[in-house]
Amino acid sequence: MDRTLGYAAGELDDRGAGRTAREIVQQPALWREVAKTVAALGGEHTAALRPLLDRRGLRIVLAGAGTSAYAGELLAPVLSRRLGRRVEAVASTELVADPHGCFAEDVPTLLVSFSRSGDSPEAVAATELADRLLTECHHLVVTCNPDGRLCREHSGAKSSTVLRMPAAANDQGFAMTSSFTCMVLGVLLVLGDGMTDEMVHHLATAAERALPGIADRARSLVAAGYERFVYLGGGPLRGLAHESALKLLELTAGQVLPLADSPLAFRHGPKAVLNDRTLAVVYVSNDPYTRRYDLDLVEELRRSLAPASVLALAAQDGGPVADLWHLPGLDDLDDALVALCYVLFAQVIALHASLHLGHRPDNPFPAQEVNRVVQGVTIHPLG
Repeated sequence: MDRTLGYAAGELDDRGAGRTAREIVQQPALWREVAKTVAALGGEHTAALRPLLDRRGLRIVLAGAGTSAYAGELLAPVLSRRLGRRVEAVASTELVADPHGCFAEDVPTLLVSFSRSGDSPEAVAATELADRLLTECHHLVVTCNPDGRLCREHSGAKSSTVLRMPAAANDQGFAMTSSFTCMVLGVLLVLGDGMTDEMVHHLATAAERALPGIADRARSLVAAGYERFVYLGGGPLRGLAHESALKLLELTAGQVLPLADSPLAFRHGPKAVLNDRTLAVVYVSNDPYTRRYDLDLVEELRRSLAPASVLALAAQDGGPVADLWHLPGLDDLDDALVALCYVLFAQVIALHASLHLGHRPDNPFPAQEVNRVVQGVTIHPLG
């Protein structure tokens, strides 16, 4: 019998989860498609952006709202290291609310805008405000919707480059899953020096092998009845922790209130959230220096909680720290790529938690208190 994420064929559709489940499972195949898409451009985007990236005074800003903001938060430290320059993640919601503060420095800027739909009011307004307040602004629009406003307005524009994801990455479920990982990967391939198709194939293969175990582990953890979830990650994995918490919050319709932080920051107050009904998830870095802090916290948490309530996902063996959940095939990849495999766990546990609580993950807000594309935002004229 065909099964998807541990459920029989048809059951997920009957329970309002079929779209979300399929969009989670399809991601490794879509990553290969993203790599082919970028390769088919024949370096077109890279050639257009390279003279800009070679300018030492260039400011690079990664912008988006919600999950798209966390794509930027994940990528900023990785791109900064690869490009040897400052790269900032600034949510488009902040760019719109405080444009004079965010664009106070009038320097040549590359604004990288992430938007699944391309119709988010803040995403559109952020590009317009940047053009108005900066003497020289260039745009890299990363979207999954060729019919969205961002794609339409920036395609063919003189100072704009548009990177379109495969059609299937335009998630039809409520939550961003395929769109998140594909947009992150697409930008890594275009802006991240040293990225290869072989790395993408390696990542996709590792993720496909890991998915059945991820589905089983996530379902058993949800069945254990945890009431609090804490996601922790350092460096690029801090953005992943934030996205993991958002997925759980969204798909459970706010019934579960998760927390996200970095391992070092967690001790400074947020650790108070821990109780005997808390599951702590630590995303262990592949960076040897950052990893030491992650493993320190894993051991500390296991002294505070039951060992089974501390889940440490790792791409490498734990060495002196035992009982890491080792996802094989990722040990030679940097954290931005490893994060795309780790996030599968967060997406699947959010799906299982939603179903466990009686929600319909494809549309956890039937009364439209929260929408797939944000509604009700008034963009006020800039004085």
